Amino acid sequence: MSAVPEQKEKKAGPPGGGISRDGIKMIAMVTMLLNHCSAIFMEETDILGIVLIDVGYFTAITMCYFLVEGYFYTRSKVKYSTRLLVTAVISQIPYSLAFAEGDVFRSTNLNMLFTLWLCFLMLCVLDSPVSPAFTQAAVAALVFLTIFCDWAIFAAMFTLLFWWAKDAEEKKKKAFFWAVLSFGIFISLDKYLLMAEKGAVAGILSSLLFGAGAAAGPAAAGICLLHCYNKQRIKRGKRFFQWFFYLFYPVHLTILGILRIYWT
Repeated sequence: MSAVPEQKEKKAGPPGGGISRDGIKMIAMVTMLLNHCSAIFMEETDILGIVLIDVGYFTAITMCYFLVEGYFYTRSKVKYSTRLLVTAVISQIPYSLAFAEGDVFRSTNLNMLFTLWLCFLMLCVLDSPVSPAFTQAAVAALVFLTIFCDWAIFAAMFTLLFWWAKDAEEKKKKAFFWAVLSFGIFISLDKYLLMAEKGAVAGILSSLLFGAGAAAGPAAAGICLLHCYNKQRIKRGKRFFQWFFYLFYPVHLTILGILRIYWT
């Protein structure tokens, strides 16, 4: 799913090629697919499954980065918000088919596109000429609502960091640093507490390794976006790729959901 609407073209990045916006989004789609395949079809203790889950963490932070970039360059914030919300609604049943256990209408949270929609509303609030007190309250409320969605809290945090950084390269580096560090620490703590709850030997070193592995995906996204992104769109097939990224999310979840029901 693309986190960037049709945009005004930006100036090209530094000479020497690089990867276009659409190219990076394609990478994000592939890593998301690997993550979802692992989460649905592989065991939690499977080493390959763990690696694929970690690889997939490339996607969420990339989507948040392009969400913030897209906010500043989209021609119509209303149309973009509407497309995002409509796609989120369409994707919910496929998301539940893929990840629900039991009743698909009750046992899953809301999908990632709802999270991005809430993050987009957060950007609208931050950019609006209202009182600081109202802005802080509204942002806090929107961050809270992400608790009911995929990538709760973290997607909002990534979005706020990229909003703070805007086009300042040094700030972008700091934004990625804090995003990667906080995510890695969270995964380490979560793994440690989960092992302790199950009565297993809760090793600090193994928990830190899990956290480092999880942080590798967002770190790779940071390297890609900071050093390889040429800030251009693909030269041919722009309209095709725009709609491809919107359709990929519900379509791949539908296929995975059907496979899960019949083959697992």
